Amino acid sequence: MHPGFSVIFLTTLIGAGQGLFLALYAADVAQALRLIELSGDRAFFAFGSLIALVFTGAGAIASLFHLGHPERAWRAMAMWRTSWLSREGIALPLFMLLVLLYGLAHWFAWPVARAIGAAATVLCFALFICTGMIYACIKFLQEWASPLTVINYTVLGSASGFTLATAFAALAADNLVAPYGIAAIALTLLGLATRSASLLRNGRIKRKSTMQSATGIHHPRIVQKSMGFMGGSYNTREFFHGRSKGFLRSIKWVFLALAFVAPLLLLGLGVGLGVGLGKPGAASASLLCMAFVVQYAGLIAERWFFFAQSNHPQNLYYQAIS
Repeated sequence: MHPGFSVIFLTTLIGAGQGLFLALYAADVAQALRLIELSGDRAFFAFGSLIALVFTGAGAIASLFHLGHPERAWRAMAMWRTSWLSREGIALPLFMLLVLLYGLAHWFAWPVARAIGAAATVLCFALFICTGMIYACIKFLQEWASPLTVINYTVLGSASGFTLATAFAALAADNLVAPYGIAAIALTLLGLATRSASLLRNGRIKRKSTMQSATGIHHPRIVQKSMGFMGGSYNTREFFHGRSKGFLRSIKWVFLALAFVAPLLLLGLGVGLGVGLGKPGAASASLLCMAFVVQYAGLIAERWFFFAQSNHPQNLYYQAIS
C-alpha cells in the first residue's frame, strides 16, 4: 500500500495524546488512593490535558489532508453501524471533548473530575480499537488482518504517551518521573514484543491470492510483462509504495532502533539520573524530552512500514512495469 503521511501523522499523534491522557488519569487515581502525593496537581492535570488535546487535535487536522473533499468530513460519521472509520470519526471528537472537560474540571476543582476521567478512559480505549480495526477488518490485506494490529496501535500509542508524560513530569511533577518512566519502559518493551510478533507473523504469511486469481486466467504459468498503463493510474499510485525491498528492510531496522532501542536507553538514563540527583533537573528533563522525540520519529517510520508492507492483491496484476 502507498503510505499516506496524513494518516501516519493522524495515528501517531492521537496515539501519543491518548497515551498521555491515560498517564494523567493513572496518576489521578493513584492520588485518590493515596499512593502518591502531588503538589500543584490542578495545574499538572490541566496543562497535561491541554498537551493531550494539542496532540489529538493536530492528528484530527492531519486527517483532513487525506480527504479529497475535507468539507464533507462530517459524512464519514454517517455509516457508524458498519464502518470502523465512522466509529473512529465519532470517538475522536468525543474523546477530545471529555479530555477538555477533564482538564477544566481539575483547573476549577470540580468534584466530577475523576468521573469525567473514567468516561474519557473508556472512550480512549474505544478509540484505540476503532483505529486499529479500520485496518484489521480488511481480510484481503493479510498483513493487517490480525488482532496484533489493534494490540500494536494500543500498546505503541500508550508507550509514546507515557514517554511524553515522563518528560512532562520532569518539568512539572518530580515525584512522577520514576513511576511514569518505569511504565514507559515497560510499555516500550511490550511494544517491541508485540511489534516483533507481527513482523514474524507477516514474514511467514502464505498468500491466498495468485497471479491466476488476480487475472482470472487459469493457466499454470503466467508471466507479466506490463502493468497495463503507460503513465500509471490510481491503482498503481495508491496501492503500491514504489520502493525496493532493500529500502523496506532498512526502514524496518530504523524504526526498531528509534521506536524501541534508543528510547529505552534514554528513558533509563533520564530516570536513573533523576533518581540519583533526588529530582529530575535540566539534564534529566532533556534526556526524557529527547526520548519522546526519538520515539515519535521511530513511530512515524514504523507506521510508514506498516502501510508499505501490506501487499494489496491487485499488485499481482498492476505492479510490473514493462
